[in-house]
Amino acid sequence: MKTYTKNKQCVILFQLLQQNYRSPELESKLEEPCLRDYKYNKSFLIDGLLYHREKQTSSLTIIDAYCISFILQECHDCPYMRHMSEDRTKERVASTAWWPKWEQELSEYINTCGRFQK
Repeated sequence: MKTYTKNKQCVILFQLLQQNYRSPELESKLEEPCLRDYKYNKSFLIDGLLYHREKQTSSLTIIDAYCISFILQECHDCPYMRHMSEDRTKERVASTAWWPKWEQELSEYINTCGRFQK
């Protein structure tokens, strides 16, 4: 929970998932995309970590800027990845981590990659 305190929406989502009952008051404070994820049971907790479910895949929810930067770098820039296409990088990120607006941030990251623009 400690790392999620940097993001108000994650804190609310975390609290809702810890409860065994619905809380309309807390739910009303959720915004997209966390609200959608909560309504459609796409978020869940395991051992105090928040996960995001998409089809058959579950990935860790991260909100720390350093972690996001690290994931983007590892999934796109890492030497053994050889600057994959946006679609391939998207697949790798989706299977590893999730954060609000991750697809937008990924697209911006790739579009500013000097090697990818060549």
